[in-house]
This record gives sequence, C-alpha cells and structure tokens, in this order.
Amino acid sequence: MKKSLIALALVSSVAVADEGMWMPQQLPEIADKLKAAGLELDPSDLTKLTEFPMGAVVSLGGCSASFVSPQGLVVTNHHCVYNSIAYNSTPENDLLANGFLAASLEDEVAAAPGSRIYVTKAVENVTAQVIDADTAKLTGKERVDAIEDNYKSIVAACEEDAGHRCAVSSFYGGLEYFLIKQLEIKDVRLVHAPAEGVGKFGGDTDNWMWPRHTGDYSFYRAYVSPEGKSAEFSEENVPYQPEHHLTIASDALDEGDFVMALGYPGRTNRHRLPSEVENTFEWSYPNTVERFRDNLDIIATQTESNKDAELKYASRVAGLNNYLKNRQGMLDSFANSDLLQRKKAEHQALKQWVNNSAENGAAYAEDLQAIERLLAERHESEREDYYRSLATPRLLGMAAVLYKLSQEQTKPDAEREAGYQERDLPRFKAYVAGLDRSFDASVEMALDFYNLKNYLQVPTEQRDSVFDEALGLSSEMSDAELRDLIASWYATTDLTELDVRNQLLAASPSQFVDEDDVFVQAAVALYPQQQAEQDEAEELSGQIQAAYANYMRAKIAFMREQGEAVYPDANSTLRVTYGTVTGRDHGTYDGTAWTAFTTLRGIQQKATGEGEFNAPQAQLDAIKNENYADYYVESLDSVPVNYLATLDITGGNSGSAVLNGKAELVGLAFDGTLDSIISDWDFNIDNTRSIQVDSRFMLWQMEVVDGADNLLKELGIQ
Repeated sequence: MKKSLIALALVSSVAVADEGMWMPQQLPEIADKLKAAGLELDPSDLTKLTEFPMGAVVSLGGCSASFVSPQGLVVTNHHCVYNSIAYNSTPENDLLANGFLAASLEDEVAAAPGSRIYVTKAVENVTAQVIDADTAKLTGKERVDAIEDNYKSIVAACEEDAGHRCAVSSFYGGLEYFLIKQLEIKDVRLVHAPAEGVGKFGGDTDNWMWPRHTGDYSFYRAYVSPEGKSAEFSEENVPYQPEHHLTIASDALDEGDFVMALGYPGRTNRHRLPSEVENTFEWSYPNTVERFRDNLDIIATQTESNKDAELKYASRVAGLNNYLKNRQGMLDSFANSDLLQRKKAEHQALKQWVNNSAENGAAYAEDLQAIERLLAERHESEREDYYRSLATPRLLGMAAVLYKLSQEQTKPDAEREAGYQERDLPRFKAYVAGLDRSFDASVEMALDFYNLKNYLQVPTEQRDSVFDEALGLSSEMSDAELRDLIASWYATTDLTELDVRNQLLAASPSQFVDEDDVFVQAAVALYPQQQAEQDEAEELSGQIQAAYANYMRAKIAFMREQGEAVYPDANSTLRVTYGTVTGRDHGTYDGTAWTAFTTLRGIQQKATGEGEFNAPQAQLDAIKNENYADYYVESLDSVPVNYLATLDITGGNSGSAVLNGKAELVGLAFDGTLDSIISDWDFNIDNTRSIQVDSRFMLWQMEVVDGADNLLKELGIQ
C-alpha cells in the first residue's frame, strides 16, 4: 500500500527523539522527553537565561563558548580561536604550530581585531512591535523599510544600556521576532591553545570524519573595565566575573548517557520549500564547491614558498576547506536520498490540508501560491548576479562598503540603514584593521585573475556594463592583458595601507570622489546601480516576507494538529539540543566499529610526524609511556579523546558546551560526520552523529603534555 501524502510529510517534518534545536523557552513543551532521556535538572530551569546553566553559555559571534571559571575564563573550540592564533603568529614565533600558554594574566595576548564575547542578558518577544498594525498592511519595499525602522527603534532603546549589544532575530520565516540583549565584551584575550598537531590533528583529511582524534579546544578570557563595564582593550582592564560558570564533570561519561548541547547554531533549513531545496542542491552548492576548490588551489600555489602569506591565509584556508567538504558531503548525501521527493510530498500534503477546509483556504491558500512564484524570481536574480559577485576584487569590496558607510553617515543616525549606524563602527574598524594580517597582493591578484576570467566568459549581454567600465574590462582581453590590468591596480592602490583605510573610515562622499585610487573610483561609479539593485531586492524581499510568514503559520498549524511541538530553524540564537552518547554500526578503525569513543591509541596509529598528522613528540611520548594521570578509563584501556552523540547541531554550535544530566561539562561539540551533515536540511536519527572532544582528554593534554597547571587550578582540577 502506498503511503499517503500526509504520512510522507510527517516522515520529513515531525520531530523524533533527539531531534530539535529548541529555544530555551520551549523546553517545558518537551519536559517529559527530557526527563525520560536523563536530564536531572528541572527543564524549566533551562528557560532562565541569566541563571545556571544557561547564564554560563556565551556567543563568540560565529561560534559558541562557555565560562568555566569565576575569572572570566572561556572555553571553546581551537578552530574558533584559530584566527586569533594566526593573528598573533609570525614566521619567527609560529603559535599555530607550537601552541600558546599564558603562564599568568600578564602573558595573555589580545585576540584578533573584532573578537567579541556576547553574554545574553534578556530575551523578549517583540513580534507585535516589529509587525505592528500599520506594518502588517504593507508589502514590498515599504514593508521591508517599516520592519527595519521598527527594528532600529527597538534596538536603539535596548542599547541605551551602555555596553550592551541588542538584536532582533526572526523566527519561523518572519512569523515571530525576539529581542536579544547581550553584554558585549570587547577586550578578549587568548589564554591557551594546544599545538596545531593537537587542536587540528587530522586536518582536512579527518574533517567531518569518524573516527576522530582531534583536541579541538582552546581558551579565551573576557576582560572589562575596573568598574566591570564593557571596554576596549586596555592594560587597566580586569577579568570579567560572570554570575555563573560551568564545572567539569567528576563522574565518568559512558555510552548511552544523556548529554545536551547549549550553544548558538547558525542556520538550518528544515522548513524550506521544495523549490529552495532544488535550487540549493542542483545549482548553488555545485557552483560553490567548484569555486572553493579552485580558490584553495590558487592560494596553495601562491603561498607555497611564502611563510608569511601562508600564515595570513591560514584561517581563510581552514574555513574554505571546512565549507568545501561540508557542501560536497551534502551533495553526496542528497544524491543518495529521496529528500526532494519527500519535501514535495510534504508540501503537497500541506496544500491538501489547506484546500480541504474553507477556513484554512481563506487563511493560507493565496500565500502558498504566491511564495512559489516569488521564490522563483529570487532564484533567477541570484543566478544572474552570481559571476559578477564572485569577480569583485576584495579591495573593491572593501572600498564599496566604506563608500556606502560614508553615504549613510551623512544622515541622522536613526535614519541610516541597519548595519551602518554608529553602533556598527567598531565592526568596520576591526574589518579595516584585520586586513593587514589576512591579505597578500600576490594571492589576491591570482584570485582576481581566476574570477575575472570566468566572469568575462559570460556573454556580454549578461554581464554588468557599469562594472566592466569601472574596472576597464572587456571580453576581447587576452589573458596577458587581463593580468597586466590587474597588476596595474595593485601597483597603484593605497588601500593596502592601514592609515589610508582608516582615513576612508572617516571620509565624506566628496572625499571619496576626489580619490584617484582605482578601487575607490570603481566603488563610487558602482554605487548608484548597487543602490537601485538593493531597492529591487528589497521590493521582492518584502513580498516574500509576508507570504513566507503565512506559509510557516500554515505549516505550524498543520503539524500541531498532528500533536507535534515545532522548533524553528536555527538562526544563530541560543538553543538546546539533547541526545545520548551513541556509536553507529558502520566503519572500522582504532579498534572500533564506530563505537562511541576513540582513544589515545588512535593518535599513535595516525601520527606520521608530518602535515596534518604531526602530533607533538611530547604527546606521543606520554602515550607510549602510558602516562594517563587520573584520566584512564578501564573499559577503554586508555584515555578517551573524542566521542559520538545524537546531538542535533550545525555550524555555529562549534564550541558548544556538552553537559551531562547534572549540567556538568563533559566536552565540546566541534563537528559532525560527513554523511549526516545534510541534517541541516533533513534530520535522520539513524545517521546523525555529532562529534565532541572529551573533557577528560582536554584535561589530560593540559596536565601531561602542555603543563597548564595554572589553568587546571583555575578550573578546580588541581
């Protein structure tokens, strides 16, 4: 017997055991499941964001982290602080290769420019203020502008409390909005990072793979003014004293145990429509994979004999490799799945449910038809802009951003576009300053040649004539002529100088016009067209926002009619996910068959002394001598390194605190397995496994190998 459309839809959309990136305030809805799974706390305690344990969890603005001492010590993943390690590295003092340990507070060094620690102080539902009665009547760009005005007003009122960063986040496709208020800690310092042969052991080869033996952990410290206020870096600043911090578990963690991850997952797409799935997996991701692979090859060639350039691009290379493997893994999983078929069945079942009721039809039918048409328009526009956006040189992109900032600064602050207000200036300053340790002209010229050559192969009528004229591009150019043109840009530009970039931060539009720098002149020439294109995009976005919100309203009503709680897609806000420590019946290595834990033995087996598997000799000696300290586990006959769990995580969860049922720290989430990363779109409990670094390995490495006795004492271990 064939399954009904509704049955197929439920296979795709119903939250099963362990699935769900739950908003803290939703946890009472699943309290019975949490308690049955092994949570020893009252689930309602997890809804209190300023109390334990949620008050200990912080965001790094792209990664998750947690306070682990009363002195503002923060633990997160090694790859989350990678840019700060690289920023402080030089060919003479390569902290990436050798690791870093501050023996005292005075030895701690400033993190990379723009590094932040965000401590959540309050969350409030502001849907009625964002979509007020007047805004609800609007559509198109008028709707976008009204939402933005309301957003800015709410944020401005919130940020009257100095030192705090506020944001309004959209949930359920614009159906609900929440105001999130966070203390913005601006003085962030690097405290400890193991050697790259520990923190990135296995490199890109092991990325997204199991078994894993990566010590993906590091420590920051948060600093504030002597008065306890948010402040820029200063020698006078003191460690921040959080109201709550996590403690490391004293009880052993075993297979089958309850665990939960508290963090800030970036983006998931489980509520997307079939057309969005199709566009992503049949066009967007394949093009992304091709571009990233070629860019990595170019960077590798250009930095092969230039150690300084290699360090400058280390963080970018790590990110590109990570995303490349992620997207290719998703494509492979999609090719072997029936995801699109199930999404189509789910959507058809929803439409059937809407059309079978006059009341539902009146409420939802028109927007369900509109959203398909509007998304098709957006997908077509994205494809038209694809090659030009790729072809934009990095320095032109920076000049364009700074020129727009100058234009916006001519307006009263409340009337400026969101992202270009006074509150955003520190981000621009960090953006400008960070270029010095992440830019090399020879690398950028090679990347520009590759991207512009591809762009010039697009038929002339499909290219941007204003862009071509601003940069002096022509489809008749030979490769040699294109290389010469690019070289001339970099031979004359001054944007590589920090002083010049800082001057542009404060420049007026007329001063930009008077500049003779090729990238600045191109930015000025492109600005009118870019603004017109932005207006067109906002007109479409406003129409999509209204229709999408009602689509989600229909979907939630449909699912709740089946008796299911509905969690929103991840959007970089604080979430809780729970599961168990569990292996998989698949694969062999390190004496395991995808059992839950890997051990120190696997490091010995993989270590080659070179490249990605260059484990520190001190670590290998300790393993050989069976120096396990107090971290030996009899059932493993070794020290655990990493473990698998059924936690529902995604990018942004990196560094998330993984807690046991008592809310004690038992590890940090840092990865997933390659065949399960499609869970961003399609959760499957049989395949989905998160990878964590075990807290016992962290402590073993710190005590036995790195001699981080000062930190162990601060953590309450010694």
